[in-house]
Formats: sequence, structure tokens, C-alpha cells
Amino acid sequence: MSRKIAGFAFGVLLFALFSIAEAQQPIKIPRIGYLGGASPSLAAARIEAFRQGLRELGYVEGKNIVIEYRYAEGKLDRLPALAAELVRLKVDIIVTAAPAVTQAAKEATNTIPIVMTNEADPVGTGFVTSLARPGGNVTGLSTLAPELSGKRLELLKEVVPKLSRVAVFGTSTQPGYAQGLRETKLAARAFGVHLQALDVLDPKDIETAFREASKRRADGVLVLPSPVFNSHRTQVVELPVKSRLPAIYYAAEWVEEGGLMSYGTNFVDLYRRAAIYVDKILKGAKPADLPVEQPTKFELVINLKTAKQIRLTIPPTVLARADRVIR
Repeated sequence: MSRKIAGFAFGVLLFALFSIAEAQQPIKIPRIGYLGGASPSLAAARIEAFRQGLRELGYVEGKNIVIEYRYAEGKLDRLPALAAELVRLKVDIIVTAAPAVTQAAKEATNTIPIVMTNEADPVGTGFVTSLARPGGNVTGLSTLAPELSGKRLELLKEVVPKLSRVAVFGTSTQPGYAQGLRETKLAARAFGVHLQALDVLDPKDIETAFREASKRRADGVLVLPSPVFNSHRTQVVELPVKSRLPAIYYAAEWVEEGGLMSYGTNFVDLYRRAAIYVDKILKGAKPADLPVEQPTKFELVINLKTAKQIRLTIPPTVLARADRVIR
């Protein structure tokens, strides 16, 4: 009997020691790398939406998840080094904030999962094999940006019925540029509009491009997505206003800054949804098996203050379709 009691006591002791040892094992907190091309202030609303998405899924930053933020501050040549730094930190996932950023992350690692928050054409750029089956270490969200470029030209034509010449600002070296310009050209032929494609490779080229647009007597401006513009948003918004040129952009932030109008994907919604991908991957899903999602929310935003500045009357039919009007 005493042996049985001793054996039982020994078993209880071993169980207690094992439990204590297990409890003392440090819990691994997931580490996410966030890589952005612009400054944190310019992307503040989007980043907060991503954090909100994480909170909705039970992740509290600094408590059960850590986020390592790296920003290129508009200097895109810094992206490869920043991506390599996140790889050295052995983050569990890299969240990327633009096509050029995704490109840098993809070149830095083919093993760490990469979640795109907004990619114009992930198949065309080679980031994924297909939307349904990405096939590699990259997945995330698409913006349908090339397809929407034609719609933006259509809206500009509605606002300026006599529109005949449009200056298209973009950066030819950036992923998605060729597709966006192609879609815009298709729409231009349908509307009888002549396009002036102005290649802005560096921030110092922005003012030169606007001077060229005025010299060629452009009736309007269409801005394609480019990280070159992001850190110089104020300049890209103010120059067409000074020249009294109607301009349309791809995201609401430009209109909030003083641009005339924008039409495109709701980027804040995309960033919130990116948190869902992070959650799934942390729970064991592989990027190769997670389909790339297309946007579900689009928005037309119009700034009537700017319209008044450039002496333009927005047709009631366009105003009625606006999701948001800044007065």
C-alpha cells in the first residue's frame, strides 16, 4: 500500500513539475513586418484600418502580436534594403503597401509569406500564378487598378464634356503602369480623347511634367498609381489647381488633400481585409492556397471647393453618384 501511495505521489510530483516547466516556456508572439513606400503620416488611415482588422480578430499590438514597421519615405531605392532587414529579423509575415514594395519583398525572400494590401495586376506582374491559386509565397488583395483607369477617363469626360486632350501622369518603371495606360488608351479611343502620356520617374520630374501638360494644352489630368507621387501628394494636387486643370486620381486621399475628384477601390477597406490573410497564415494556411481577393468596395469622391477654385461646375448627374462630397 505504501509503495502505491509513494508511486502515486511521485506521479503527481512529475505531473506538477512538467506543468510548471510547460508554463515557464516562453510563448512565441507572432512578428509581422510592414513595408511601406511612403511615410507613415501619408498612410495613417490605411495602417489604422489594418490594425483595426487585427483587433477585430483578437490581436492586440504589443501584447499578442508585434509589428515591425519599415518605411521608404518616398525613396524607393531604399526598399530592397528595408525588405532584407525584415527578412533578417525573421518576421513571420511581410505585409506590403504597394506593387513596388511587393516586388522588393518578393526579391528578398521566397519563403516568408507576403500579404499584398493593394496590387493592380498581381498576375501580370508575376507576383502570383493566378488569382485562384497564387502558387508561391505571395497572396493578398488586388485593386483592379488597370480596369478602373478607363472609368476614370469616362468620369473626367462627363465633368468636362468638351474634353479632347488629357495628360496621363505615371511612372513607367512601376508594376502595373503598362496595364493602366493600355486601359486608358482603350477608353480614350472610345471617347475620342487624345492622350499625352507623361513619364514621371523621379519627384523632381513632377513640375516639369505639369509644365509640359500646359504647353501641350491639356484639358485635364489623369493620375495613375505611382509611389513617386505618394510622398509629394500636395504638389501633385496643387499644380493642376493652379493651372485650372480638372484632375482625377485613384484614391480618396488625393481629394481630401485638395484634388478635384477620385474614383477607385476603397483602400481603407483593403487594408482592413489584409488582416484576415495575416490571421489565416498565422493559423497555418499557406499563401499558395489562399486566393487573391478582388475589391468589393469602390468610391467616387468629389471636392466642390476645388471645383469652385478652377471654375468648374460638376454636373448634377455626377454629383448624385458620388459616395462622398467635400464642400
